[in-house]
Amino acid sequence: QSAHYYKTAFGYQSLAYAGLETGVKDRTSYVLKQDKIRIVLTTPLTQDSPLHDHLKKHGDGVKVAALWVEDARSAYEETMKRGARSFMEPTVEKDEFGEVVRSGIYTYGETVHIFVERKNYNGIFLPGYKEWKSDYNPEPTGLKYIDHMVGNVGWNEMNTWVKFYEDVMGFVNFLSFDDKQINTEYSALMSKVMSNGNGRIKFPINEPAEGKKKSQIEEYLDFYGGPGIQHIAIATDDIIKTVSQLKARGVEFLSAPPHAYYEAIPERLGVHMDMMKEDLAEIEKLAIMVDADEDGYLLQIFTKPVQDRPTLFFEIIQRMGAKGFGAGNFKALFESIEQNLDLYNTFALAN
Repeated sequence: QSAHYYKTAFGYQSLAYAGLETGVKDRTSYVLKQDKIRIVLTTPLTQDSPLHDHLKKHGDGVKVAALWVEDARSAYEETMKRGARSFMEPTVEKDEFGEVVRSGIYTYGETVHIFVERKNYNGIFLPGYKEWKSDYNPEPTGLKYIDHMVGNVGWNEMNTWVKFYEDVMGFVNFLSFDDKQINTEYSALMSKVMSNGNGRIKFPINEPAEGKKKSQIEEYLDFYGGPGIQHIAIATDDIIKTVSQLKARGVEFLSAPPHAYYEAIPERLGVHMDMMKEDLAEIEKLAIMVDADEDGYLLQIFTKPVQDRPTLFFEIIQRMGAKGFGAGNFKALFESIEQNLDLYNTFALAN
């Protein structure tokens, strides 16, 4: 059912399958693709599966953020030497298409990084999977690759995990935001962005800050049952076309900022306004937000949570030179999230 939703709503295509028909008896996995994106949707088949326990505690969410590496053994040994907690020792998996080496460590909460070495493999996905041929493959919506993944951690835990990514993973903290920059009338948060050496992998880490009400970070931690991945940002080359298609397919986004927000865009963009190709009226109609830094501007929009709990959601982002994360939009974003949480809590009380 989830695979059908992601295909219908987001335009993903069928790629691979593992389950009873492939000799896997404890779970079923469907692999979806769109351009450079690969999403694996997995459900347990038995009550004693660790996946069953994970779902009972957290609901639908991101369990594994897989990272391509040249040497999965070396990545595991080096991170373990630096203090990582093991999830999976190096394992060689083979079939007629070659071999894949995988290993894994825990990051915040029960989230896992799997190191995948596939230089000696030519199969459709991984050993144990077969090609998933489907007569139903809607047209893609222009989603290109994963731009970044944002993690929510508990009170006073952000710097602990910043240090983890620095010391264990060899990442760098190249951008930081405090509660003076990210706040609304009622809530606030702090965030630090971690990135690997070439800048392709970006993991912002959020923690709550004091406010009059619970922030979205606290709501997430309560409903997810601990730290985890809050949202996945996916890049597009044409956000107007992509968002128009997603809305037509039923994807629901957070409510739009007020008109005054769009009136202030020229001032916010400054010198970058001259290079802006998108029509402001169309951007406002679609409720897309715009921000700029010294390198350029970006456009972004956020879906509502894609499951019953107010936890995981998606961001659609188009970068026009900007390397930041829309700090100028955070206030508008979190006010919109708070409006949705107020509605959620009202319905919860009514029921």
